Amino acid sequence: MTIALSGSGSGEGLIGFEGAGRRTTTRLLEGDLPKYRTLFPTEFNSVAVIETAPFVEAVKRVALVAERNTPVRLSFEQGVLILEAGSSDDAQAVERVDAQLEGDDISIAFNPTFLLDGLSAIDSPVAQLSFTTSTKPALLSGRPAVDAEADDAYKYLIMPVRLSG
Repeated sequence: MTIALSGSGSGEGLIGFEGAGRRTTTRLLEGDLPKYRTLFPTEFNSVAVIETAPFVEAVKRVALVAERNTPVRLSFEQGVLILEAGSSDDAQAVERVDAQLEGDDISIAFNPTFLLDGLSAIDSPVAQLSFTTSTKPALLSGRPAVDAEADDAYKYLIMPVRLSG
């Protein structure tokens, strides 16, 4: 791997990478990164713990009946997660998945594509969803085991969809 950094002249502010028959050049930007850490909540009213694989499969099945841009509703209660999609006029799907919930029961809805994007990046056997309220972003992370602490190496902030009525 070869790395080239331009400090002056017509190529000022450029960095290049070359290796394995590929070459990439990009412009270095000045300025501060956005303060994204302030977007992540630090206190939660509810924390749900679900096995990742069954959760992913349930979201995929329920999302099959959801029309384009239709959210999947998640209702967390003690011991169970109920996933729902569709309306009474069209096809409906309901799935139940075992889940542990610490805190208040919560019903929340997400775009299934965004939820699956976040879940697909979790390498852990257990997923954790942390909530403040049903209208504020939720924090998705992984856990090595149900009784372990959340792994802070991966955090996915997902904005809920507001449900009418």
